[in-house]
Amino acid sequence: MKILLVDDHPLILSALKSVIHGLRPDVSVVTADTAHQARQTLRDYTDFDLVMLDLQLGDADGFDVLVEFRTTYPALPVVVVSASDRQSDVIRAVDSGAMGFVPKRFSNEALYEALTVVMAGGIYIPTMEMGSARPAAPSGETGSQVGLGVVQRHAQAGPAQKPSPMESLGLTPRQTEVLALLLQGKPNKLIARDMNVSVETVKDHVAAVLRALGVSSRTQAVLAVGQMSQQGGINAWRSSGR
Repeated sequence: MKILLVDDHPLILSALKSVIHGLRPDVSVVTADTAHQARQTLRDYTDFDLVMLDLQLGDADGFDVLVEFRTTYPALPVVVVSASDRQSDVIRAVDSGAMGFVPKRFSNEALYEALTVVMAGGIYIPTMEMGSARPAAPSGETGSQVGLGVVQRHAQAGPAQKPSPMESLGLTPRQTEVLALLLQGKPNKLIARDMNVSVETVKDHVAAVLRALGVSSRTQAVLAVGQMSQQGGINAWRSSGR
């Protein structure tokens, strides 16, 4: 596995690199301290599995760089690692295509969890209260994870198990499938193609999902499901061969 760390603070770069190597010594970590250097690195090497991006860069706005990377390299997941934990920044990052958002003041365990979730195809967000970000997580406490695997596990839970918050929404199997694809950031047209249904049918399912979650947008749906879907996954990433 190969990760590109982008941060203009040398101490942060060194700390993040040490944390990742402490988790998985076999991971290759490349650093860049400017947006320009990051762009050049991605042009020169095509084998990166993940980008970890700071929002405060000396030569560019981090949100602009996030949009640029997600547009230029749509298959390459980007996790924002930021000194900010404002809800507005989390929402903007998710809207811009980030697959994860980790405040720098969170614990190493939260960073481990974010990497686990994102590399499994999910979205990681910090747990937030209504209207503001939650206070810093103590050691061992993680944020929220959202993704196809999480939704599928909820949908497949056996009848003898305690109903999960996701199950309590009462979604149909089709609506659950739409939600899983929605959480991957897919637009209605791609969801329709994947499910072999019409775009209008997808719109109806999306509307039903949003109503069930009590939200009015896809980003709010990501955040809402994130609040329901706190799960462990650190050991899985530690032991995986990725």
